Amino acid sequence: MRARDARAWMDLREANRDWLRPWEASAPPEAGHEPMSFRAFVRLERAQRRRLEAIPLAIEVDGALVGRVAIAGIQWGAQRAGSLGYWIAQDHAGRGIATRAAALLADHGFRAGLHRIEIAIRPENAASRRVAEKLGFTEEGIRRSHLYIDGAWRDHVVFARTQDEPRTGRYWETGA
Repeated sequence: MRARDARAWMDLREANRDWLRPWEASAPPEAGHEPMSFRAFVRLERAQRRRLEAIPLAIEVDGALVGRVAIAGIQWGAQRAGSLGYWIAQDHAGRGIATRAAALLADHGFRAGLHRIEIAIRPENAASRRVAEKLGFTEEGIRRSHLYIDGAWRDHVVFARTQDEPRTGRYWETGA
């Protein structure tokens, strides 16, 4: 993302506010965080990328911004893991775009040296669960009260893959 993407980002977020509200994490009110400006958001993501703490990317279709995919919370050392997250605009949902973007980024993360990638999904988010399942992520269980979403702490189902599991199928670039 670049500063010049601000208008497209703000328009996309506004158009999908209700669509994303039940799934998207935010700081709880007691945290006292002010909403971040787009410029600050871009600076933060660039800094995290430079420090190899995250790999954030935009999803575009025909040159238009339609979503996001990122591996965040990357830990190196003995763990070598990160958390994969994604969202897609409502008018592009159900076309396999988020699944393809998630596969491409997970493959990149494994090639960059990550050993394990997790996806944490609210149990009732059937569309996101399908993405994890299509990509062969294994359901590992419930993480209770995992993230603050839509006004409350919410449970999440955790799915994971490791680098040594074969990545085959229509969404994966390689058979690595």
